[in-house]
Amino acid sequence: MKQDACGITTLIVFGLFAGAASQAQQSPHEGHSNGRPVPLEILQRPVTLRTGIGELHEKVSTRSPEAQSFYDQGLAYMHSYVWIEAARSFHQALRLDPNLAMAYLGLTDAFIGLQDVATARATLEHAKSLEKGMSERERTWLSIREGELQFAEGTNPDGYTAYRKAINEALKANANDPWLWIQRGLSDEGNPFSHGQAGGPDALAFYRTALALAPSNLAAHHYCAHAYENMGRSKDALEESALYARMAPAIPHAHHMHGHALVRTGRTEEAIAEFLKTKELEENYYRSEKIPARYDWHHAHNLTLLAMSYQSLGQMKSAETLFHEAFSSPAYTDFLEYNRKCWPEFLLSRQRYQEALVAARELTQSEWPLARLAGHTLAGQALLGAGSVAEAKDELTLAERETERLPARAVAALPYPTTLRTDILLHEKNTTEGEPLAMNVAKSVLAMPGPDAWMAALFELESMAQSARNAGDWELAGFMAQQMILHNPNYAGGHFAYGLAAEHEGRSAEARQALTAAEKLWGKADRDLPELAQIHQGLAARR
Repeated sequence: MKQDACGITTLIVFGLFAGAASQAQQSPHEGHSNGRPVPLEILQRPVTLRTGIGELHEKVSTRSPEAQSFYDQGLAYMHSYVWIEAARSFHQALRLDPNLAMAYLGLTDAFIGLQDVATARATLEHAKSLEKGMSERERTWLSIREGELQFAEGTNPDGYTAYRKAINEALKANANDPWLWIQRGLSDEGNPFSHGQAGGPDALAFYRTALALAPSNLAAHHYCAHAYENMGRSKDALEESALYARMAPAIPHAHHMHGHALVRTGRTEEAIAEFLKTKELEENYYRSEKIPARYDWHHAHNLTLLAMSYQSLGQMKSAETLFHEAFSSPAYTDFLEYNRKCWPEFLLSRQRYQEALVAARELTQSEWPLARLAGHTLAGQALLGAGSVAEAKDELTLAERETERLPARAVAALPYPTTLRTDILLHEKNTTEGEPLAMNVAKSVLAMPGPDAWMAALFELESMAQSARNAGDWELAGFMAQQMILHNPNYAGGHFAYGLAAEHEGRSAEARQALTAAEKLWGKADRDLPELAQIHQGLAARR
C-alpha cells in the first residue's frame, strides 16, 4: 500500500476553504493572541526601511516623505505575501502620519491576506473615519477595499458583484491607473484570499495591461508568473519568476516562485537551490526579528515543496526531515492544517504504516473538518496497508461523515475519501467499482492547476499504481504509470512503475527500457533506496 500525494494543496481547495478559515480565526485558539493568526504585538512592532524587497510606489496623501516611503514598503511586502512586514510597514507609516488613510487600507488588505477579517474590518473603519482628508482617487480605493472586505466576510450575497462593480467604475474614470488593472486581475480570481495565486487567461490580460502602463511593476510581474503557471505556460512562468526574483532578491517568496517554475521545467536541482535560498532567508529573518516561524504561513509551504523535490529525486532522507519539520509547524487555518497531511502521506509511501497511523490520528483530532477528513482517510490507508481491513472501513465511514461538513464543490475537488474507498475495493478484488473510481481520481488530480498540485498529482498517481499492483490489477497499474510519464517524463518513479507493469505482463524489452530510464533518473538518489535495489535486481536478471 503506497500513498503520497502531498497536496492537493491547490488553489481550488484554497479558494473553497479560505473563507471558512477566516471565520474560524475569530475565536481564540491555542498559540494565538486574541484569536488572531499573528499577535498584534508583532504586527505593530517598529520597522526600518529595507532594501532588496522590490520597488513599488503609489502616491498617497501625506506631507511626510518618510510616511510615503513606509507606505510603499508595505505595498512591496504585501504584493509578495509577506503579510507581517507589510503590516509593520503600514503601522510605521501611521506613526509618522496618523491621518494617512491609505495606510489603514493597506492594513485592511494585509489582514485579509492573514485571513483575519475581523481586524481587517477595524482598520477599514479607521480609514472611513479619515475619508474627508482623502483624495478622490483614494475614496475610490476605499470603496473597492470595502467591497473586497464584504466579499471576504461573506455577509453580503452580492458582495462579489459589488466589489467588481467598484473596480470597473474606477477603471471607467481612470483607465491609465496600473493599480486598478492589477486589482481587476485579482478580482477575476473570484476569491479575496487567493491574492494573485489563482489567475488564468483573463486575469493575465489585466496584469499585462498594468505592465503596459508600468513596465517595472513588481506586483504585476509576480501575478503574471502565477497566471502563467496555472495556464501551463512553463517557459513564460520561468521567465517571469526569474525576473521577479531579480527584482526582489531579499523576498523569500520570489525565490520560492522561481523554484516552482524550475520544477515544472524539469530543473529540480536548481529548484532545490531556490527553495533552500528561501529557507535561509526565512530563518535569518526569524532570528533577526525574533519572530517565531509558526507565524509565517509561507515557511511550512516552502518546506513541503523542498521536501517533495528531494522526494522526486529519490533523496528520501532529506525529504523525510523536511516533511516532519513541516508537520511539526502549528497551523492557524484549516488549509494550513490540511497540508500537514504531507507527513503521514510520505510515511505511507515508504510503507511505514504504524508511524503513518500515529500521524494521521493526530490530524483526526483537528478542530477543522478538512484536516479530519484527510486524517481519517490516511489512517484508513495505513490500517489497510497493515492488513486491518475492517478498521480501514471504519475510518472510511468516519471520513465520509466529515464530507457532510464540507461544501459539495470541495468534496468533488478533493481526492479524499475516494482514494481510501478505491483502495478497499481493489483490495477486495472489486475492480468493477474500483477501477472507475481510480480513473476519476486520476482525471481530477491531473486537472488541478498550480505548481503544488502539479507535483502532488505525480505522487497521487504513484500511490494508485502501487495500490493497483498490490491488488493484482496490473492493467490499472500500467495505466497509472503511463499517466505519470505523460505528466512528468523526468520522474524516475513513473518509469519504475511502468517497468514493473511491463515485466509482469511479459514485455521484457519494454521493462528493461523503463527500468534503465528509472535507474538513470534516480542517479542522485539515496544509495539505499529500495526501488534502486529492485531495479538493479531486475536488470541483472536480464543480462
